Amino acid sequence: MGRTGLVAAGAAALACALLGTSIAVSAPAGAAHAAPATRDALYLVTLDGPGTAGYRGVVPVGIEQLAMRHQQDVVLASVGSPAPVYRWTTALNGFAVRLTRAEAETLNTQPHVALVEKNSVRRLAGTASHTASGMVGPGRQRGGAGVVIGVVDSGIWPDSPLFSSVPRLGHRPAGFTGGCDGATDFPASSCNRKLVGARWFVEGFGADRVRSSASLSPLDDDGHGTQVASIAAGNAGVSVEVNGQRLGSYGGVAPQAQLAVYKACWTAPDPDDDGCATADLVTAIDKATADGVDVLNLSVAGSPGLDTVERALLGAAEDDVVVVAAAGNGARTFAAHTTPWVTTVGATTGDVRRGRVHLAPGGPTLTGAMASTRGTRPARLVLGADVAAPGASRRDARVCTPGSLDAARVAGAVVLCERGEIGRVDKSLAVQRADGVGMVLANVRPGSVDADFHSVPTVHVDRVAGRTLRHWLAAHPQGRVSLQPLGTEEAPVRVTPWSSGGDPTAGLLKPDVVAPGAGVLGAVPPSVHGTRWDFTSGTSAATAYTSGAAAVLLARHDWSADVVRSALATTAAPVDRAPTLLREGAGRVRPLVADRPGVAYAVRPGDYRRWLDGRLMSRAVNTPSLVLAGTARVAHRTITNIGARPMYFSSAVAGFTRHAVRVTPAAVRLGPGESVTFTVRVSGPGVSPLDDGWITWAGADGSRARIPVLVTR
Repeated sequence: MGRTGLVAAGAAALACALLGTSIAVSAPAGAAHAAPATRDALYLVTLDGPGTAGYRGVVPVGIEQLAMRHQQDVVLASVGSPAPVYRWTTALNGFAVRLTRAEAETLNTQPHVALVEKNSVRRLAGTASHTASGMVGPGRQRGGAGVVIGVVDSGIWPDSPLFSSVPRLGHRPAGFTGGCDGATDFPASSCNRKLVGARWFVEGFGADRVRSSASLSPLDDDGHGTQVASIAAGNAGVSVEVNGQRLGSYGGVAPQAQLAVYKACWTAPDPDDDGCATADLVTAIDKATADGVDVLNLSVAGSPGLDTVERALLGAAEDDVVVVAAAGNGARTFAAHTTPWVTTVGATTGDVRRGRVHLAPGGPTLTGAMASTRGTRPARLVLGADVAAPGASRRDARVCTPGSLDAARVAGAVVLCERGEIGRVDKSLAVQRADGVGMVLANVRPGSVDADFHSVPTVHVDRVAGRTLRHWLAAHPQGRVSLQPLGTEEAPVRVTPWSSGGDPTAGLLKPDVVAPGAGVLGAVPPSVHGTRWDFTSGTSAATAYTSGAAAVLLARHDWSADVVRSALATTAAPVDRAPTLLREGAGRVRPLVADRPGVAYAVRPGDYRRWLDGRLMSRAVNTPSLVLAGTARVAHRTITNIGARPMYFSSAVAGFTRHAVRVTPAAVRLGPGESVTFTVRVSGPGVSPLDDGWITWAGADGSRARIPVLVTR
């Protein structure tokens, strides 16, 4: 019996049950069960076909869901009907259940079972970073009204003013049905017109494995989820103050968007065990889809394969949700989410905050990185090694370890500390505790200079400047120094060295786009970080930025999720010095430019699932990118005019160095909503290294929609 017949049978059985007829679910013939061994492992089981999000039949959705549960019961009966920990019927049809290994192998052989995999724990795709990129916040006052961003992460700190109910948010979106799961330390009143939903899921991770201070509620115990939510949709105009320093005004990318958080990531007694269980992630995605979020943000490390999480994300996409996920932070690992329904996001650097070291009398002026907005008056400059505390070594004092500096000699002075051995911000804390007024942090070998949140005003200089400073001080032991902030300086945007790149053999180009991900500021729970603000680095921050950009587009246009994803990619800007498209994808997301792409690469209904089932090749899915691998030399793409008036569009090809690429037709005229399919032909050497370039469709109104093309042989 096919899935359609099985579901129909299930629906009939349910109808009979409603009429009072008793129907028992029994194991298949010959499937007698002895008492099982200990069921000590949790498995995720996915059945064939979509959940209700992708269901297009005539049976009412409620009946379809009941039929899926009946189908699940039939499958469970083959292993003795253990009670499932979770059931899923919206984003996918499946369940999580504790089994023995033998039972898992049995289920894997059952008809209509698509996948059985063991529950695992994944890391979040971001780390705390005291380093400032110069990005306090996009600073927008508007954007995202009426859109709900679902954040699957470590929860939220609801008391931040970034998540308060403020004017101009609008009413709760009519299509959103989510709720607020209250607890002792997270009352239901924590939700408001900004935070419209909050739920938590821990069965996969295990309530007995969480840290004793962790809250079994949507409350954020880690800080990551709060940062992600604030970057994507924090309220506008919130003042940022750290260590008594005013750093400006903050606003998320989509400050008028509303948030629904789904806590599926937990802290453990050993931080190395922190993470997000796949069973909890799938349940969170399923629930967010059922609740009706418009954008789904997943800033969690992913799998390169088609696992249960990826199938759940497909269900969200089938429900017209814009799915945005992190590429990952491993330079030696390929980008995650190699599926056509996820916008996978890599990370770029941002602007830098600069500062000046002025030496007097008559000394040079040196520049470096400085986050502080507060400088110092002229003060004595001392070498850390020369002011060691009694009992401390010169070596420890040279790098300013805690307790190594003599307050009697440091008081009122600026201390020159060498980089190394301990954290950079720990050095400035040591200077503050010795009553110093500032610090110059000097590299002693090649390396980055970083604008950190320090305990005292600090300028971080490179190795050459550090050597100059030491030589000047030796010649001018009574010299004085002042530190002066210079503010934010634009720096060339680069893909960060740790942002995961794409797999050239995958058939799909990943990451799809890149966005700011180095030293991005966001709100954090003070109970976790000791401050209300901190920086984060990772593709998680870039993902949040992109989710906010998607919300802005959804609020302005009646676009489907695939059109939003197309607009984000086709209007992205190229990143200088990116070695291949496998590092940058379509380029750097530009939320304002994405408002006018001219044309869109819309995906036909059902194509994502046809690709999943192996009935559609990767190059045949109408994504806003193209990979021609092996002997493939021809591919097709369809563009649609999403403007309000007829328009001429002309194509251009650029960037290829080893192949000739031709587009036909080269120019088209499209009315509003009209589409055309164009052909891409590649000629050139049969065997060569990677080659890549761009195909751009330019509209008569100045719009430009550009897609990356990768040729691999």
